[in-house]
Amino acid sequence: MPATLHEHALFAGSPVLAGVHHLDVGVEPHAHDFLEIAVIGAGDGRHVTSQGERTLRLGQVIVLRPGAWHGFLDCAGLTVANCCLSAQALRAELALLYDIPMLRGLLWTDPVASGTHGVAVTTVGPAVAEEAIAKIGLLERDLGAGQSRPGRVLGRLVTVLGVLADGRDLVREAPEPAVSPAVAATIARLEAEPAHPWRLDDLARAVNLDPAYLGRLFVRHVGLTPLRFLARLRAERAATLLAHSALPAARVGAAVGWDDPTYFARRFRTLVGLTPTEYRRRSRSTARWSGAGRPETQGPDL
Repeated sequence: MPATLHEHALFAGSPVLAGVHHLDVGVEPHAHDFLEIAVIGAGDGRHVTSQGERTLRLGQVIVLRPGAWHGFLDCAGLTVANCCLSAQALRAELALLYDIPMLRGLLWTDPVASGTHGVAVTTVGPAVAEEAIAKIGLLERDLGAGQSRPGRVLGRLVTVLGVLADGRDLVREAPEPAVSPAVAATIARLEAEPAHPWRLDDLARAVNLDPAYLGRLFVRHVGLTPLRFLARLRAERAATLLAHSALPAARVGAAVGWDDPTYFARRFRTLVGLTPTEYRRRSRSTARWSGAGRPETQGPDL
């Protein structure tokens, strides 16, 4: 069974992980408890997620939220550049990225949209993809320099994200609006207490808005209603608990706000693409991972 990759084992004290890999064999499906961006370069292969399989093409950008899973099949000379962000850092020192509209779409809005299972696949032009891959290579170099370079790493990260966001926005009709303060405050409240039995009325009252208006604002800025965003957040937190703890699945559900085990299993499968039991089984794989996320038992880098 495929493994779950854990940020505490891979990130080596940095909120960022990066690498440029050249694949001539497939990489088994695996889940993450961090956010991953994969930029596809030259070569051939197929990508598998809970959404199914698709043929890979130069310029595809794959974003996976924590808890999502994917794998690569039938690879031949395929270049994949990975830029991974700590889920904890996205709620702390990297939270400022959410306030930048074009990055909010790339990292949050698109992959948490309903029906995506936490996976978004978009396309940039070949030149943009090659530029992003080169920048990820520089980020990988700085991370492996053997000395702390947080300022340089942050600069490289923002550059990579900016290159990708600009490339995506070339095909957008209009830029995304700046996030509403009421939406930002609601997101912060949900992230602080995802297990709380939130109601739309309560959330709207806290920001002095009509519930229906808050719902419309949320859909405009996030792509989901507040309660659907909460469900996605709960699924991500549940995925982390399933991978990192020995809590029974029912207790995991209760810990994130889904007290009914049957309802928890149904919601988790809808949002992640696996049942809680299946997800935990994948996370207990005996495959060993080391370095910049390379599977020692698999051969190719990824």
